[in-house]
Amino acid sequence: MLEKVLMILQAISAIFLVISIIVQERGGGLSDAIAGSAGSNTIQTSKRGAEKVLSYLTVVFLVAFILLSLVLNFV
Repeated sequence: MLEKVLMILQAISAIFLVISIIVQERGGGLSDAIAGSAGSNTIQTSKRGAEKVLSYLTVVFLVAFILLSLVLNFV
């Protein structure tokens, strides 16, 4: 029972991790990640607002995925 719950949580964290990485792609955001970008020449600036929150969420999903993988290895 516990193993199934952990596996479901791991799958959910993996899905959110992939989504957060795709949305973070440099450029125009999700539309450029899906449709492609024609060589954007932008200057990199510091993250603000939604980008900063998305960056933190990516780290949280990554840590959750790694911890769940380790726990599932020993259950």
